[in-house]
Amino acid sequence: MVEIELDGKKVEVPPGSMVMHAADKAGTYIPHFCYHKKLSIAANCRMCLVDVEKAPKPMPACATPVTQGMIVRTKSDKAIKAQQSVMEFLLINHPLDCPICDQGGECQLQDLAVGYGGSGSRYQEEKRVVFHKDVGPLISMEEMSRCIHCTRCVRFGQEIAGIMELGMSHRGEHSEIETFVGDTVDSELSGNMIDICPVGALTSKPFRYQARTWELSRRKSVSPHDSTGANLIVQVKSNQVMRVVPLENEAVNECWIADRDRFSYEALNGPDRLTKPMLKQGGEWKEVDWQTALEYVANGLRQVKADHGAAAIGLVASPHSTVEELFLAGALVRGLGSTNIDTRLRVADVTNTAEPGAARWLGMPIADLSMLDRVLVVGSNLRKDHPLFAQRIRQAARKGAQVSVLWAATQDWALPVSNAVRADAGYWAVALAGIAAAVAEAQSMAPPVSVEVTPEARAVAQSLLTGERKAILLGNAAAHHEQASSLLAIAQWIGQQTGARVGYLTEAANTVGAQLVQALPGPGGLHATAMLTGGLKAALLLNVEPGEDTAVCSAGLQNTDMVVTLSPFKTNLDVSDVLLPIAPFTETSGSFVNAEGRLQSFHAVVKPLGDTRPAWKVIRVLGNLLSLPGFDADSSQAVLAQALPGVEVGTLVEASRLDNTTKAVMDTRVTQSVPCVASIYQLDGLVRRAPSLQLTADGRAAAAAEGVTA
Repeated sequence: MVEIELDGKKVEVPPGSMVMHAADKAGTYIPHFCYHKKLSIAANCRMCLVDVEKAPKPMPACATPVTQGMIVRTKSDKAIKAQQSVMEFLLINHPLDCPICDQGGECQLQDLAVGYGGSGSRYQEEKRVVFHKDVGPLISMEEMSRCIHCTRCVRFGQEIAGIMELGMSHRGEHSEIETFVGDTVDSELSGNMIDICPVGALTSKPFRYQARTWELSRRKSVSPHDSTGANLIVQVKSNQVMRVVPLENEAVNECWIADRDRFSYEALNGPDRLTKPMLKQGGEWKEVDWQTALEYVANGLRQVKADHGAAAIGLVASPHSTVEELFLAGALVRGLGSTNIDTRLRVADVTNTAEPGAARWLGMPIADLSMLDRVLVVGSNLRKDHPLFAQRIRQAARKGAQVSVLWAATQDWALPVSNAVRADAGYWAVALAGIAAAVAEAQSMAPPVSVEVTPEARAVAQSLLTGERKAILLGNAAAHHEQASSLLAIAQWIGQQTGARVGYLTEAANTVGAQLVQALPGPGGLHATAMLTGGLKAALLLNVEPGEDTAVCSAGLQNTDMVVTLSPFKTNLDVSDVLLPIAPFTETSGSFVNAEGRLQSFHAVVKPLGDTRPAWKVIRVLGNLLSLPGFDADSSQAVLAQALPGVEVGTLVEASRLDNTTKAVMDTRVTQSVPCVASIYQLDGLVRRAPSLQLTADGRAAAAAEGVTA
C-alpha cells in the first residue's frame, strides 16, 4: 500500500492508484466531469486540478499516480483558483440555457458552476453553435452546444457497450461529439450515456420536456424483464411513471441498466392498457365490475370440473410474473385438484427440470462473470438476450478472458470471441460432444460420446483446460432446445473435467423463482404447449399472450369452454371469454428471483390504473370464491413468507435449492430443432408496447422478420 497525505489526513491506497482514488477513499470530494469510476481515465476536462507539493503547477487528480509520502491539497488557494479558471473556460461556449434544459436540477456543470463559476463572463465574442444530430429514438442530441467534451459517452461505448458509436471529430473549438456517416446509436445499453453525461448534451428523447427533476418522486423497484434483476429508480409525477434510471448495486447491475429496463415504461400508460374487467357476451366485449367477473370465472371453473374433471383445468403463466403471483396460481390450480400449471412457455424439452422445489440457475454469482478467465457460451445471442451479463463478460474479455461460443450463425457480440464453433441448432449436441471429445483427447481418456473432433472443438477444449475461473453458460436457445437435457449432460461432463462451473443464463425476470415455487406441472400434469394446443376445457392465462410469449399460437384454445386472461393489456381478444386487468410491476408489490438466486422485492410506485388490481389479490379472491384453503394472506409479504419460507429479501436462496445437475443421457442425434427465442424487444408485453423501443434498429428488425414470417 502507498501512504499519502490528503488535506492533512493520511490515506493508504494500492500502488498504481490515482489521487482521485485516494480522495474517494478518504471521502474527500474533488470536482470533476470526465472522470467516472467505471470508465478509463481521459483527463481532458481538467476540473479536478489539485495542489501537489513540489509540483510546478496544479495536477489533475484523476491522472496523477500516488507516490509514497505525496502531499496533496484539494482546498488550497492554488487548487481553487485552478478549478475556477477551468470552469471559466468550460462556460465560455456553453449556451447557459438552464431554464429549458432537461438536465436542470441534476446537472454537474450547473452544480459546480455555483461553487466555482464567476458572476459574469469576460468572453464577449459570439458563442459557437453545434448543430443537432438525430441518433435514433432513444437519445436526444438536440443541444450539443452544451457539450463540454468530457468524452464519457465515447468511452462508455468503447469500454462498456463494446461499440464505439460516438466519437469526437475536428479539433479545438470546432470539436464535436457525433456518430459517423450519419449512423444512429443502436447499442442495447445506449441509455446509460444519458445518465453519465454531466451536462444536458445527451438527454432522453421519450422524456424530453415532460417534467422537471425536482417535480419527480423517486421510488425503488426491480426490472421485470431479463434475469439480471436490475435495480431501478422509478421517477413518478402525478401518479404516472415519467422516467426510469438505474439504482446502483455492485452485486447485480453495477450502475447500468439495459435500454428495455429504461424505456419500457412507455407501455404503462399506453392505449392498450386494460382498466376494467370485461366479459364476452354474444361475441361482444362488455365492461363489468370485479364481483361479476370473478363470480363468472369461479362458476365456470366449477362447471368444467363437474363436467370434465379437474384435469381439464390448467393455468399457463409468464415467468415474468412475481413469486407471489406464481405461488398463489399454483395453489389455485392444485386446490382445484389439477396439476396443470407451467411457466416454460418456449421450452421443447420438458424433461429438463431440477428436482421439485429446486431450480436451474446461473451457477455462480452475477459479479463473478466479470472475473472469468475462460467462458464457453452455448446457444445464446448473449448481447441481445442478456445485455448486462454480456457487459460483465465484456469486462472479463478486456482483462484477458477467452470467450468461446457455440452458435448457429456469426454474430456481433461487441467483444472479442477467441473461439467459435458454428453449427445449425439441430447439430448442437453433436458439436458440444465434439468439444467434450477434444477435452478427453487432450487428457488421454475415453470420450463420453464417440464423435468427430474438429479443429474448432480442439481450440475450445484447449481454452477450457487453461485458466482458473471458468464457466460454461447455457443460453435461452439451449434451454429451449429439443435436446436441452443432453446439452446440459454434455456441458456437465466438460465442466467436471475442466473445472468449469455450468449454469443457465435463464430467460426471464423470475425463471428461477417460478421453479422454486413449483409453478411447473405436477405428476400427470400438462406442460404449456400441451395446454395451449387443445389439452384443456378451462384455461387461465397469467401475463401470457400465445404466439408472442409461447412456442405455439392460440389456435388450440378456440374450442376451450372458458379462457380467462389476466393481463395489464387488452389482449387475447380472439380466444378469451374474460379479461381481468392486473397490475404491471409498477402498480403492485412483489418479488423476483434472478439468475443467481437472489430474492429481490419491490413495492408499487404508483396507484393501479382504473380498476386494475394486483394479480396476487385477484387470485387470492378467486381462491376464496372457490372455498379453497390457504388464500387468507392479507399482503404480498405474507404470501412471500409462505412461498419461500426462511429466505430473506436481498439474499441468495440456499444452495441446496439451486441445481444444474442432470442424469440425462448424452443424446447426440441430429434433430430438426429450431429453438423458439424472443428477440430483445419482443421479450414481454411491456417491451412490445413501448413505442420508442420498437423504433430502434432491433425493434424494426424484429418487426420486419415477423412480417416475412407471416
